[in-house]
Amino acid sequence: MRIVTWNINSVRLRLPLVLRLLQELQPDVLCLQETKAIVDVFPGAALAEAGWPHQLVAGMKGYNGVAIVSRLPIEETVSREFCGRTDARHVAARIDDGPEVHNFYVPAGGDVPDPAVNDKFAHKLEFLAEMTTWLGTDRSPDHPMILVGDLNIAPLETDVWSHKQLLNVVSHTPVEVEALDKVQASAGWIDAVRKIVPPEERLYSWWSYRAKDWSAADKGRRLDHVWVTPPLDGGIRHAEVIRDARGWEKASDHAPVVVDLDL
Repeated sequence: MRIVTWNINSVRLRLPLVLRLLQELQPDVLCLQETKAIVDVFPGAALAEAGWPHQLVAGMKGYNGVAIVSRLPIEETVSREFCGRTDARHVAARIDDGPEVHNFYVPAGGDVPDPAVNDKFAHKLEFLAEMTTWLGTDRSPDHPMILVGDLNIAPLETDVWSHKQLLNVVSHTPVEVEALDKVQASAGWIDAVRKIVPPEERLYSWWSYRAKDWSAADKGRRLDHVWVTPPLDGGIRHAEVIRDARGWEKASDHAPVVVDLDL
């Protein structure tokens, strides 16, 4: 199975890029975040015509939104809301009698890493805590599962361009990394990308639009992740960030992440 995760930052605006990615990478499953499209306007017909007819979409107007797009049948679907909000941040489906795929879009958390003064940061930490509880009680590490998405946290020192300068910047603060570690421990999740790309090697999946030349500056962060449970650990064959896609015309500020698995 080839699975790709991509924060597309508006699926309708960047539909040509999604279609290009599908044709170039030929994933079995594509998981999108920040689709910014309610279900009625999600471009499902175009994706189905391209060869990916099996779809699970959760959307809201102008914000958030997640989708699983598959050329394999999907079943046993779930779309869970967290923190008492209907903000379209999770969908899950079992893929053609295979693994269960969870697609998450974790809240970004605003600019100030203090839950006492920043409601967005408080929401992010609450979301992560609820993820941990739900995955730890409703799911088993013995079950073949894949968790992907824009988790909005770069946990390792090599997941950011400067560990020292970003220690107090939302997405790399110790409190967020600790919260993400707890999510990862909830069902024995294994970072599939870092099984292939050594943790000592710098790796990013997001570069800000603010950089005049994002590639030359290379001030990136690895915010997009693919995790698997222990039954799939031995099947991880390939992983990479499709950095070139960040340079496509009218690109998302996130690059796609691809993982190949033997099931």
